[in-house]
Order: sequence, then structure tokens, then C-alpha cells
Amino acid sequence: MTGLTVTFTIDPSQRSAVISRFLPAAAGLALSMLVVPSARAEGSLFNAVAVDLSKFVLVSAPIGTGDRSQLNIYEQRSDKRPCFAVSGSSPAVVDPLLSGFDFSGICNRYIDGNGYSLRIGGDDLGTRYRITVVNTGRDMELRASPSRDRSQPSFLIATTGGAGRGFLQLNFQPGWTLKRRAYGTKNLGHIYLYRDAASAAQ
Repeated sequence: MTGLTVTFTIDPSQRSAVISRFLPAAAGLALSMLVVPSARAEGSLFNAVAVDLSKFVLVSAPIGTGDRSQLNIYEQRSDKRPCFAVSGSSPAVVDPLLSGFDFSGICNRYIDGNGYSLRIGGDDLGTRYRITVVNTGRDMELRASPSRDRSQPSFLIATTGGAGRGFLQLNFQPGWTLKRRAYGTKNLGHIYLYRDAASAAQ
């Protein structure tokens, strides 16, 4: 069976009218081709794979000399030398040893949204939720809050277990863990704050 080819000729006097009719449709098609992959990237494009939690520490890290803090995640990649030390409790204090040497190949440090994001089950929520550390006066809380649709729930992910200053260890609330982003069988340098299913708004 051979294909059917259809041709037609546009009267020069009608060319502008024809183009004006077909241009919106062509633009819509082009836009849909851009949007579909983007939506897929937040869903099933990446996998979440388990990590050895004993190699990681979540840290409420001070921003400059002020009272605000942000999430840092430190990973011990090799045993060549320690990347961090934890002492005390409620809250535990973290010594970021990796800041004092060239930790290439020894440690990983994830300090912002390029290095970590929120994932719940199969939903990659990095562009829809922001991760912040909140000082309540009695505790430091790691929270995920919607950045677009404020009707969506917020999540309490981890706490320090008490008030303090400096680099403090954050401990997961029940149901939360870390996982690594993967593309197919390739592990990537991005960490998920992960849970299997959404809890009630907190």
C-alpha cells in the first residue's frame, strides 16, 4: 500500500488570511510539545533509590551571623577521613569537619534546592514545595511548604529536639527518610526528602 500525498495551492491574495488561521494552531502544538516533557519530569522521569542513612546527617545550618538557618545535608562517601562529628542531644551539635579540607571524593555536601528536594511516593515535588528551617523558639523545624498552590498541605519533616545555636542535627519525623534521585540505573547527585504517602497537613 502506498501513501497518499495531498497538495493544494494558496491564492496569493488569500495567503495572509490562511496563515493567520493556521498560526495559532501551530503555536499551540509547539507549546504542547514543550509542556508534556516538563510535566513528566516531575513524575516518573526519575526514580528514588534507597541510601545508607548512617552515611548522612541532616543539619540546621546558620546563615551568616544572623538568626536564620537552612538545611544542609552531609554525606560520608569514603572512610579516608570523617566529614562530620555529632555530639550531645536535644539538640545534638554537628561539627562540619568537611569545611576544613578538600573533601572531593570523600564527602558530599547538599546545601540548597539544587542538591535536595521533596518527593512523596512517585511525585517529584521539587518545583512545587520549598524546604525551610523554622525557628519556633523551642525547636528548629524542617518544613516543606507549597510554593505555588497555598491550598496544598505543609509537612513537618524533621526537628532538632530542642533550641540551640550553630550547626544542629535534624532528626526525621516518623515516615520520613532520604533517598537518592536516579535516572534509569544511574544514580544522580541529588537527594530526596522522601515519604511513601502524604500525611495530614501539619
